[in-house]
Amino acid sequence: MQRSDTYSAFAATVFAAAQTDDPQLRAFVVLPKAASDKLPRRGRTSVSGHINGVAFQATLEPDGQLSHWLALSENLLKAASAAIGDEASFDIQALHQEPEPAVPADLQQALAASADASAVWHDTTTIARLDWIHWITSAKQAKTRAKRVSDACNMLAAGKRRVCCFDPSGFYSKAFSAPKAAD
Repeated sequence: MQRSDTYSAFAATVFAAAQTDDPQLRAFVVLPKAASDKLPRRGRTSVSGHINGVAFQATLEPDGQLSHWLALSENLLKAASAAIGDEASFDIQALHQEPEPAVPADLQQALAASADASAVWHDTTTIARLDWIHWITSAKQAKTRAKRVSDACNMLAAGKRRVCCFDPSGFYSKAFSAPKAAD
């Protein structure tokens, strides 16, 4: 189910991703600010839409500029007859309810080891869980990620329902950005 007030149609250039840590990230588009402004949040947001008429559902990532970017799989590009450098037509709408995020194995294991943390985790909203996961997975180093998993469980066990000091848009912390486009 979608929210009609979040609907946007736009054209965007498909960029090739420059070197990245994610081998799955080959192509992406940056949403126009006007389309992003209609979305319900500046952080990760799930949408359904079309690229050149081909349906997709995806989670948009924050670009650190109060907008979003969208990773495009090779299969989706092929189905949409779109290629790197093409201008593709898009329409998107935010999903009415954010899908339950996949819990990373390290966090899942830590939650299983703490009944108090697990209870608060399951009592929070889907958006709060999405933000906890985003905070943990955005760590650039393994030791930072391990510390965030531990800190998350400690905060949850203490009754904290939202991750503190985390800017899910990346705007204030400059923690997130769209991928760099290949030359």
